[in-house]
Amino acid sequence: MYRWKAYNYKDIKAAFLSMGYEVDEVWQHLESYDVAPEFAEKLSADLRAKSYDFVFTVNYFAVIAEVCHELGLPYVSWSCDNPLISMHHESVFYDTNIIFTFDQTNYREFSGMGVKNIHFLPLCVDTKRIDALLSSQDITPYRNRVSFVGSLYERNSYDRIEPRLSDHLRGYFEAVMEIQSDLYGSSVVEDALTTDILAELSEYFTLEKSPGSFSDLGLIFSTTTLGYKIAQIERKRGLDALSKILPVTLYTGSDVSELLNITYRGGVDYWSELPLVFAGSDINLNFTIPNIKSGLPLRIWDVLGSGGFLLTNFQAETPMYFKEGEDLVSFFSRQDMLEKAAYYAKHDDERCRIASSGRAKVEKYHTYEVRITEMLDVLGESGIK
Repeated sequence: MYRWKAYNYKDIKAAFLSMGYEVDEVWQHLESYDVAPEFAEKLSADLRAKSYDFVFTVNYFAVIAEVCHELGLPYVSWSCDNPLISMHHESVFYDTNIIFTFDQTNYREFSGMGVKNIHFLPLCVDTKRIDALLSSQDITPYRNRVSFVGSLYERNSYDRIEPRLSDHLRGYFEAVMEIQSDLYGSSVVEDALTTDILAELSEYFTLEKSPGSFSDLGLIFSTTTLGYKIAQIERKRGLDALSKILPVTLYTGSDVSELLNITYRGGVDYWSELPLVFAGSDINLNFTIPNIKSGLPLRIWDVLGSGGFLLTNFQAETPMYFKEGEDLVSFFSRQDMLEKAAYYAKHDDERCRIASSGRAKVEKYHTYEVRITEMLDVLGESGIK
């Protein structure tokens, strides 16, 4: 396994170990996921030194795919981010890859390109780990009426490039972001980046990519630039509006100076504190970053796995796993969020019943043991024992 900062890395490793695998780890900071000669040489030497069933990573690394292809060794990856710019690389077509993605839109896109060994596998949660933490800690310091944990993306690249844009582009993008920031379950961004708009944008935006990459200006700009700016707008506006009707606590490392009614408590550790926040808050708020087209982000699974009540923006894949108003509550606009937050803040029994149902469902159907078993079944069909 290549170890990096992915939140679910430890849970996945623990699942492999519990299923009888021996796991070796390799780590090295990578400036590029596509080209890293020193790392590739070290990884190749490590893989030649012992016999392995496969190499596994959270998210896709082209440099690892290249090494495994050269050695004829299966490379298994499971995405937790979308879209992965690193997947837009010619190595994605190698027959030594077995790629899992948590977003069905992403799956359909790459399958349509002709990538044969790509599979849909949603994310999940380690309820046993969370239970052990909750049983040993006092959640009183983490009691909140409404809480949100996450970045406000105030350091986004759009704000850096915006002063250089033409008046036409600036006005156009502002209109697109205004629409998207209060639209959940669908996206207007990709359709808005027309050929003419991209041609004009290319005068202000430099696209840098490795020789094997087939990412383009539309993909890069919509995700790394517009996506984060839209997330900033929707989160700041939503939290500000909600704080005017209910007490809101924000856990973040972002600048909160403009949110005057918010209770600010800094950042929290994913492993030792995050489940306490989710279990201790009456209402846990989630805003999925627009870059995730249809899938459910890790935050949704973590809240439900902690037994927390979840109020989240609607995602197209939500009905595949959960019943609306029974396991969680979705909102479809900012006004809808405000109305539902106000309602469930006053209906304790109904809120607790929904939280309990969501928790029971993920514990039964959506744990790492369940997901890794599904993954291993696919690997078995591919000839990997």
